[in-house]
Amino acid sequence: MNILDKIVQLRKDRGWSEYQLAEKSGLTQSTISTWYRKDIIPSITSLERVCGAFGISLSQFFLDENDFTVVLTPQQKRLLEYAIRLDPAQYDALIKFLETL
Repeated sequence: MNILDKIVQLRKDRGWSEYQLAEKSGLTQSTISTWYRKDIIPSITSLERVCGAFGISLSQFFLDENDFTVVLTPQQKRLLEYAIRLDPAQYDALIKFLETL
C-alpha cells in the first residue's frame, strides 16, 4: 500500500473527510487534495502532521500490516492505563462514549 492509499485508509477508518483531516492536521484541504490530484507524496513534515491528527507516530504509519509489533504513543499508553482499571460496565460505557466522538 502506498502512502496516499494509507492516508485514505486511516481517514476512512475514522469516518473523516479530507476537510476534517485538514482541520485536525493544520494543513489546508487544497494541500491534501493536491496530493491526490497530482499523485504527490507528502513531505515528511506534512506526513508528521497527518500522523499527529491520526494520533499515531511515523513509525506506526509505516508498519507493515502483517507486522504484529505495536508501538503506542504516550497518549495511547495513557488511555490504556485508565481503560485497564475499568470494570466491564465502565469499559462498555467508555467505548460507547468514544464512538460518539
